[in-house]
Amino acid sequence: MMEHSVIFPDHRKVCALGQGTWKMGKSALREADEIDALRAGIELGMSVVDTAEMYGNEEMVGAAIRGLRDRVFLVTKVLPGNASRTGTKAACERSLNRLKTDYVDLFLLHWGGPHPIEDTVASMIELQQEGKIKAWGVSNMDVPEMERFYAVPGGVSCAANQILYNLAHRGVEYDLLPWCRERHLPVMAYSPADEGRLSRNPVLMEIAQKHEATPVQIAGLDFALPWNDCDPQSRFRHACAGKLPEFVHQADCGRCGFAGWGFSAPGQKGASGFLVNRDAVRQLGRSGTRGFSCRIRIVSSLSSVRDERAPAGNFNTRTPCG
Repeated sequence: MMEHSVIFPDHRKVCALGQGTWKMGKSALREADEIDALRAGIELGMSVVDTAEMYGNEEMVGAAIRGLRDRVFLVTKVLPGNASRTGTKAACERSLNRLKTDYVDLFLLHWGGPHPIEDTVASMIELQQEGKIKAWGVSNMDVPEMERFYAVPGGVSCAANQILYNLAHRGVEYDLLPWCRERHLPVMAYSPADEGRLSRNPVLMEIAQKHEATPVQIAGLDFALPWNDCDPQSRFRHACAGKLPEFVHQADCGRCGFAGWGFSAPGQKGASGFLVNRDAVRQLGRSGTRGFSCRIRIVSSLSSVRDERAPAGNFNTRTPCG
């Protein structure tokens, strides 16, 4: 499972495919199955487990990682309304108690809020110094917000930005991903299947049927290798390595690999680029190429597999919350 991995600024290496927990822990009838699912993922090597105080499921996550803590890269988040100078630390303490752990690996500000970012960053750094968090980061932040964080004392120690990113929502490619790439800042991409919508997309379903894969596997090809390893088109061609007909390699694949066939790259802020080159996609589907799914992974710089929405950033036409 570590075939594709991400190295954080502090040199910790994790599998690029993670487990998100949004909407989990809401039913006592399903809790045992959800815990089993998370534990199975950890056993398979998906060490990143992502939660948040907003989710209301940290106790369930704590139960899922019990006995496996040393194999887990644990992520949780502070609500913006709690991210004051003292509130950030208090929120972290509450999360630690609910998770029944002494530390979290990555503590994120869930989205921008009312408190001065200088205070939030100072609290994050203190939590690091106290050993209660290994690293801190942000979520749902666009370039202007990231530049403000980098401008405050200690802001450059931000270890990640968690954002909405999938084939149907590619607006972040316009400037946020290049900004993060230039600074070697890992990006966590949430909702890679667009809350399940991509699994029902007719073009993806057509391709998946031809290649004995699922629509989610096909959609995930766009994240087949970490985007900051190489330029997206080269990344795509490497991932496909002889498994696609020659015309595909000569086609205009856009700025993000597979997406160029059916989901165009954004030409401006907020562009989702949905389904613009159906003919090329259908030609691929008719080719009958087999063995297509063996290299597919749903990853970005780091991809937390989950689906969620809440008030947040401005880099997409739909407001996300990772």
